[in-house]
Amino acid sequence: MTQISDDLLLSIFEKMALLKQNDEKMRASISSGRLVMPYYSYRGQEVIPATISALLRDDDTICTIYRGTHDALAKGCPVDRLWAELGGRATGTCKGKGGPMHITHPETGVMVTTGIVGSSMPIANGLAWAAKLEGSDAVTVAYFGDGASNIGAFHESLNLASLWKLPVLFVCSNNLYSEHTRFAAGTAIDSVAKSAAAYSMPGVRVDGNDVLAMHAAAAEAIDRARAGEGPTLIEAMTFRFHGHVFGDDDAYMGEGEKAERMAADPYPRFRAWLIDEGHASEDRLAAIEAEQAERIEAAIRFALDSEFPPASEVLTDVYEQEMAR
Repeated sequence: MTQISDDLLLSIFEKMALLKQNDEKMRASISSGRLVMPYYSYRGQEVIPATISALLRDDDTICTIYRGTHDALAKGCPVDRLWAELGGRATGTCKGKGGPMHITHPETGVMVTTGIVGSSMPIANGLAWAAKLEGSDAVTVAYFGDGASNIGAFHESLNLASLWKLPVLFVCSNNLYSEHTRFAAGTAIDSVAKSAAAYSMPGVRVDGNDVLAMHAAAAEAIDRARAGEGPTLIEAMTFRFHGHVFGDDDAYMGEGEKAERMAADPYPRFRAWLIDEGHASEDRLAAIEAEQAERIEAAIRFALDSEFPPASEVLTDVYEQEMAR
């Protein structure tokens, strides 16, 4: 296995700390009534985008889905602008008009967050095709869930990406449930990664809660894409701690399944490993966590102190030419 530097390991931990604490604050803000909105918690799935984004460059791009707040943050979307957007404020990434399902920040490569299942993949193909036409070696990551692997856009996108050797990573976060349906009850094959063989591309199933395993799979796929060798399908096995949507009672899950998965939380496991293996001290990790906590608190203050967009914004950014009022 390729040696990972301490700097890179700490970069991954820093992203994971941000993602974990951000989700906790978001759920607390909704529960207390400070924010009112639908929310799709990603808690438990932090390893996947934290590891991938630590390997990406500034000019690389991502497309993600409505459960992808962590994907956007890991890629560098500003925390304050993200909170403002989720709070419907004019200072948000989309002027408060996109909300939690449409976080977009092209300046950091977060090209789109989409609420349409499976649609991150064809958009990612378009971005990858553009990079190829421009002679760039930038790569694009398409994040999606296991349910989206049953959508036609998944198969169409894999086929075209392989045919044109597009620099794309198709990253399926398989959390074992498509909304309220168990993976095995809705998908005929037992592994999404097996679909790659039908489209002549590498497909790998990896423990998405293991930083070292994710790093190995992502690094190889990114290197392959940059070299012009085409796409890779990564199926990252993980678990969502708080159901399909925040407030879900998880009644469709097996008895004890959720408790067992949460007991194997990847965040404290990676944190302990960093200390045990001598990559970082307790003080260093605690300082990183404190820094991320302050970033989030500052972001919350920024968001809640910002104004809501004026009514005149309702038709702005909708038509090519602004309509007369």
